[in-house]
Amino acid sequence: MAAICVFCASSRTLDQRWLDLAAETGAELARRGHTLVSGGGCVGMMGAVADGARSAGGPTLGVIPQALVDLEVADLASDELLVTDGMASRKTLMIEKSDAFLTLPGGLGTLDELFEVWTTATLAIHAKPMVLVDAEGFYRPLVDWLHSLADRHFLKPAGLDLLTVVDSVPAALDALESRLT
Repeated sequence: MAAICVFCASSRTLDQRWLDLAAETGAELARRGHTLVSGGGCVGMMGAVADGARSAGGPTLGVIPQALVDLEVADLASDELLVTDGMASRKTLMIEKSDAFLTLPGGLGTLDELFEVWTTATLAIHAKPMVLVDAEGFYRPLVDWLHSLADRHFLKPAGLDLLTVVDSVPAALDALESRLT
């Protein structure tokens, strides 16, 4: 079906519920016949989403910069692992290799990836669907702030409309799949 890129946390100190959400995401992607594209790490939610996909028989593609390979956090179990020279080229390659984007809870790196994909979509560099999973209200303050930016004309409403916000993984995949057909 589609190559769906998942952005999420790679922290090793997360509550189990976030790791479970990531594993559920990977497994559901695989059950629906999609390929997982990830940041190529084996730790935190990033590792859990890849393990979840593989446990359900799904293919995985990781994209990771050499610096993280050197730190021994690469997902060597990926069906395909592409190594880049840096973070910027990693994001570019992830965008090129993906048909759609799903963002789970995460920190600065996750937000950087989301905003890169979203910005390039607003510039019509790509027209790939993007979904933000607001599990447990994780992103509610961010979404409220983004709406306030649109209200003050710092963000065009059309740009805001490019990002679909849902509260569950099944709803995220339903939204992506409806835009991919």
